[in-house]
Amino acid sequence: MLPLLSMTLHGTRQPKNLQHLYGGWPVRMHVTSQHLYHQSSDTIRQGASVIYCLDPWPNLIAHTQIQKPMLLSVSHLKEPLEKYLSGFRKVRLIRATKREGLVRARLLGASITTGDVLTFLDCHCECHEGWLEPLLHRIKEEPTAVVCPVIDVIDWDTFQYLGNPGEPQIGGFDWRLVFTWHSVPDNEQKRRHSPTDVIRSPTMAGGLFSVNKNYFYYLGSYDTGMEVWGGENLEFSFRIWQCGGSLEIHPCSHVGHVFPKKAPYSRSKALANSVRAAEVWMDDYKEIYYHRNPHARLEAFGDVSERLKLREKLGCKNFQWFLDNVYPEIHVPHDRPGMFGMLKNRGKVNYCFDYNPADENTIVGQRVILYPCHGMGQNQFFEYSVDGEICYNTREPAGCIVGDSVNTYLTMQLCKKRGQPVPMEQKFVFRKDGSLYHALSQKCVQAMDRTDNGTPAPALQPCSDSVYQQWFFEERM
Repeated sequence: MLPLLSMTLHGTRQPKNLQHLYGGWPVRMHVTSQHLYHQSSDTIRQGASVIYCLDPWPNLIAHTQIQKPMLLSVSHLKEPLEKYLSGFRKVRLIRATKREGLVRARLLGASITTGDVLTFLDCHCECHEGWLEPLLHRIKEEPTAVVCPVIDVIDWDTFQYLGNPGEPQIGGFDWRLVFTWHSVPDNEQKRRHSPTDVIRSPTMAGGLFSVNKNYFYYLGSYDTGMEVWGGENLEFSFRIWQCGGSLEIHPCSHVGHVFPKKAPYSRSKALANSVRAAEVWMDDYKEIYYHRNPHARLEAFGDVSERLKLREKLGCKNFQWFLDNVYPEIHVPHDRPGMFGMLKNRGKVNYCFDYNPADENTIVGQRVILYPCHGMGQNQFFEYSVDGEICYNTREPAGCIVGDSVNTYLTMQLCKKRGQPVPMEQKFVFRKDGSLYHALSQKCVQAMDRTDNGTPAPALQPCSDSVYQQWFFEERM
């Protein structure tokens, strides 16, 4: 197994990135990695990954952390790991006294560093040759930049390095406050003068980034009121941008990452973490989040008064500025009273419009159905826009319901881009009698029990005064 641990990775960077040379300078940088429970060989592999990421660099020190509760039942995290790491002078093994979670574990590592730059890496990473120089160069050039490498994919089952040979993607979010990936927008492509220029990103995935140590603490490091992990990446992203920094992806830096199929531990506090981010940074836009996640209003999220004081102290900009200047591509719902929530039928009682694509990354193309109302938002949250669209804008990019003069049933397609007219197949008139009139087909939306696949669904039918053609929005049950 050990020969595999020291493999050198080549080949996924663009040719112009390989031609770009970075000057050297004296710097002490610390890499902090957190280790959770994995199989024995995987844990050793992860420890070795940190070592080989740092191998060419004399002035780097890594801190790798093991959560103490795991030691009670996982013997290979005791003496075998200590013995293995003892031969590497650049690595310090720090043991937490209790399970701290990602945020506090990272802060523990950062608290004992003496270097100028902090780099945080997930434990399940492997680094390319030359991964570090671009990050350090950019931070030397702009100390208020927080810089991420391009994240390449390593297969969960085989550890095959699949890479990321195409154009890097940037981070975004949807109105569930879930991180999303997006292609680089045209305005950012035009801003860049070279393929080696950094790419500005609204948000980060959170696992891999470098930051000037002094700037990290100036910004308030991490929100220590957050538990385990989940939401801290968006909170930190909002804070970076709104408080005067920039968040960037460097196309010349590549780090491989194993994306686990599921978390090896509970993420029960992830919702509370997202609520903290919304309460501190999103101003009135937090209501868009709460509308789509009504259970989040009931979540205990702790005291955020110190984080609000930090925002005031740093003179941070509001969330409207963030949307206008950093993430203008996101669809911002209007959520007019009485025009959002569960879309219910007066004839088929307690059944709602429902859209639940099987693939998290594929929003469009599937049929809208009717399903018993659950009141949890998410896949049963719709908005009737000022332009006459029935929007499914919980996820990003936003989807809009489509009807046509041929097909009976309603499907989902991407909404129009900002500034473009609404396609006729996406335009509905919500009339005073509660009917949804589809102008293109000149038909009305009706709740249907009998469909071609046996699942109740809204369908286009000749308009009538039937209660099955009468609809209304209800915000919560």
